[in-house]
Amino acid sequence: MIRLPSRSLRALLGSVALSALALAAAPVRADDAAFPATLAGHAVMPAESFIDMPADAPEDLKTSGKYTTGVRVDKIGSVEGTSAGRPTGVFLPFKGQPLQGDSGIKKMPDGSFLILTDNGMGAKANSPDSALYLNRYTIDWKAGTFERLETIFLRDPDHKVPFRIVHEDTGPRYLTGADFDPESFQPIGEHIYIGEEFGPYLIKADRSGTVVQVFESRLGDTKLRSPDHYAVTSAGTPDAPPAAFNIRRSKGFEGMAASPDGRFLYPLLEGPVWNPQTTSYEKDEDGRDVLQILEFDTTKDAWTGRHWLYPLGQNGNAIGDFNMIDASTGLIIERDNGEGTSDKVCAEGKKAADCFHDLAKYKRIVKIEMTDANQGGAVRKIGHIDLMAIEDPNHLSRKPLTNGKLAFPFFTIEDVDVVDATHIVVGNDNNLPFSSSRDPKKADDNELILLEVGDFLKAK
Repeated sequence: MIRLPSRSLRALLGSVALSALALAAAPVRADDAAFPATLAGHAVMPAESFIDMPADAPEDLKTSGKYTTGVRVDKIGSVEGTSAGRPTGVFLPFKGQPLQGDSGIKKMPDGSFLILTDNGMGAKANSPDSALYLNRYTIDWKAGTFERLETIFLRDPDHKVPFRIVHEDTGPRYLTGADFDPESFQPIGEHIYIGEEFGPYLIKADRSGTVVQVFESRLGDTKLRSPDHYAVTSAGTPDAPPAAFNIRRSKGFEGMAASPDGRFLYPLLEGPVWNPQTTSYEKDEDGRDVLQILEFDTTKDAWTGRHWLYPLGQNGNAIGDFNMIDASTGLIIERDNGEGTSDKVCAEGKKAADCFHDLAKYKRIVKIEMTDANQGGAVRKIGHIDLMAIEDPNHLSRKPLTNGKLAFPFFTIEDVDVVDATHIVVGNDNNLPFSSSRDPKKADDNELILLEVGDFLKAK
């Protein structure tokens, strides 16, 4: 059992009680209202796309993926990646850093897109040679191509990170996937705020990528910590109580929206918070897992204590990204862990290298409403679009259709933002070289799709 201070425990239990009351009054399954989505553009970056590190980077970061087997492997291209046991045809270690792991997106005022990469290879232990950075691209929707304009590497030269980092004794102190797992971000004024999964932490950096401050995460008076938080350590003896944490590994901040004026951030956890009183994870009265959306005031650089709950449409699902449409409505990616389409399914009960045994079924963009009235309780779900059934009447898809429609059948879909009054952009995290969700025998490319969803964005 997790041991929390009594004051923190009271705050958490009070939060749960308020949440339950609000959820009881919430409309059930309103998110089942489906809206159409039509493909308006499709851009593809080949899976094997890489960049070189700056000249002042440590030698170790000039290659990546050396630690994915459990022992160090230095020979470039000697270990083939696999996806659910299927060989992907891409080999690591890599020379340079891969342009992959797209885990957050923002449309910039000049029409370009700023995209965040995640921690690299998926865990702290296997990502110490994965650099952390953002890339800004222009997208040529007609040609279906990405043009990289700049790369912003995350660094800690001023020693603002409160724990020892991999490149502690270097001048620039480049950050790596063994230090943080950035999954979402918001450019606010002269800074970039980054939602992170390991702590979970909220990181404030300047526009050059230099860390300014790292914030601990709180739900009221309760500290939110995962087993990867720097203060969580193993017990010293077998009979000692387990370490205190209340967020599962890889279930920290996955999405993070911002209010239109930039004052408030809304980091969204990917998994429910553990309730030590009930020895269970937070659920609503219908038994649905609920995820906390917190509020952070960028003018004070402090948590406000306000929060909302996002009930998952299906237990076991995860969220991928979160961005606001306006002051009260936003878009959340919710997805299952499946991948692939029905035309490439394995025979029942079988697994093989050339088919999918666990198909993608639940890949949605959900529109929600969060207001002062439902603060402390559940957001209102307005409806969704199904990313497995995108209309393509103008034949814009750059990948094969499934039953006449474009499917976005990726294991991890982690990018969504509003482009204009009728369009949104959606992208995948291709987990190079560990995902093959389109072709079971081939590593996924990085894809962005432009969707016309005017009715969805106007829905009330």
